[in-house]
Amino acid sequence: MPLSLHIKITVAPENGEKFLAALKPVFEKVVAEPECTYFEVFQNPETPGAFCLVQNWNCTKQEMIEVQRKDYYKPYVAETEAMWVKPREIEIWERMPTREWTKSKRENFM
Repeated sequence: MPLSLHIKITVAPENGEKFLAALKPVFEKVVAEPECTYFEVFQNPETPGAFCLVQNWNCTKQEMIEVQRKDYYKPYVAETEAMWVKPREIEIWERMPTREWTKSKRENFM
């Protein structure tokens, strides 16, 4: 069943650009994973420095967790963990079993 991984990370506002720069190489490697079908980074306009990383996966939960443990994450975590102003929050969501709850418009990706 398709999964959606939501990772909320908050850094000090002055570290926002530095955080994104450290994330970019991981972002590129994750989207290259065959099971990753979507990855988008959101920011909270009311809380500077608050980000939500949303990844969708077409694999089992265990397979997704194995990808999250790959070596290419280590430099990113080592560089950014000290920037976090509170512990990151991780949630795993399962897609509803029918497609009636899935819609996307072309404008979403432009």
